[in-house]
Amino acid sequence: MQPKKIKENIYWVGAIDWDIRNFHGYATQRGTTYNAYLIIDEKITLIDTVKHYLYDEMIARISAVIDPSKIDYIVSNHVEMDHSGGLPKLLELIPNAKVITSPNGEAGLKAHYQSEWDFHVIKSGETINIGKRNLSFVTTPMLHWPDNMVGYLVEDKILFSNDAFGQHIASSERFDDQYPFDIIQEEAAKYYANIVLPYGTQVQKALEPLQDLDIEIIAPSHGIIWRSQIQTIINAYRKWSSNETDHKAVIVYDTMWNSTERIAYAIQAAFEDIGVNTQMRNLKTVHISDIMTDVLTAKYICVGSPTLNNNMMPNVAAFLTYMKGLAPKKRTGLAFGSYGWGGQSIGQVEEVLAGLGFELLDKIKLQYIPVTEQLQEAIQKIKTGYQS
Repeated sequence: MQPKKIKENIYWVGAIDWDIRNFHGYATQRGTTYNAYLIIDEKITLIDTVKHYLYDEMIARISAVIDPSKIDYIVSNHVEMDHSGGLPKLLELIPNAKVITSPNGEAGLKAHYQSEWDFHVIKSGETINIGKRNLSFVTTPMLHWPDNMVGYLVEDKILFSNDAFGQHIASSERFDDQYPFDIIQEEAAKYYANIVLPYGTQVQKALEPLQDLDIEIIAPSHGIIWRSQIQTIINAYRKWSSNETDHKAVIVYDTMWNSTERIAYAIQAAFEDIGVNTQMRNLKTVHISDIMTDVLTAKYICVGSPTLNNNMMPNVAAFLTYMKGLAPKKRTGLAFGSYGWGGQSIGQVEEVLAGLGFELLDKIKLQYIPVTEQLQEAIQKIKTGYQS
């Protein structure tokens, strides 16, 4: 359990969660890391901890650098238990350590752990001196909890970005120039789509003060550390936070007897005919968190369901509930589906899409098994709606 040196006297001492495959509803097929960072200075400072069951791994890495009991400051950038879970046990070891956190962080930590630790509450813009170095803080409320804040190590030009710029990747490699970059980009997009997407306004506010910083390293709370592609990920966050989309459609559906699926493929054909790239996502085979990665940059969101007991299929309802919570904006929606008699599901899907503020193409509602003429009519309807 060796630490990884980031800069002189600055180390990654976090933990690798190779086995986790579900992160509160988000499929983490590549696992994750819980990143903690140790700064050796006159005041030895630890940035965040790890999930409770990986505490021993973190302590082993810290112990390879210093005696953990010598830690003076523990910075808690975020209360959520994947970051703070190791705090109670660590503070049993070093009860006199000062916990540096935001005002909401103090309230959250007390509520989680019924603690009376030695808190030092940070205001946004405040700087603390730890010896040869200065650590400045900016609170970033609702990115993605009320307590969030980021820290900037002035002399070493390191941004400890908390949940911003993170990815769920378990790996022995620590830096963006050591790991396949296409995977980092994919996982960073998935992370944003499933965790950060509802908070675009807060992201844009947080990016404003960062543009004046000289940043050589972005050290997030999950995944790979950025040092070679810093501007790439910052530009991506600017795009995603503005809900800027690409010229593509994602077609999401469930089907019982393949009739709704036939409509889905007709919709794909229509978009291809007008030069819009498509992604087909069958809810029986693709996890909703992976579909949200497609939604992140798709202009057209098409959702289809047959009618089951006067309602949409459960998979479709789950996806729409999940997407509603993540609140993508500036999209165009299309509801579609086959039905036997009632056909309520298509209207229910359209209602959710309308509630998200999407512009709507005319819904496609076909009874029983669609025939070629009906599918061709549906294709033409999409083309007409698109062109208008």
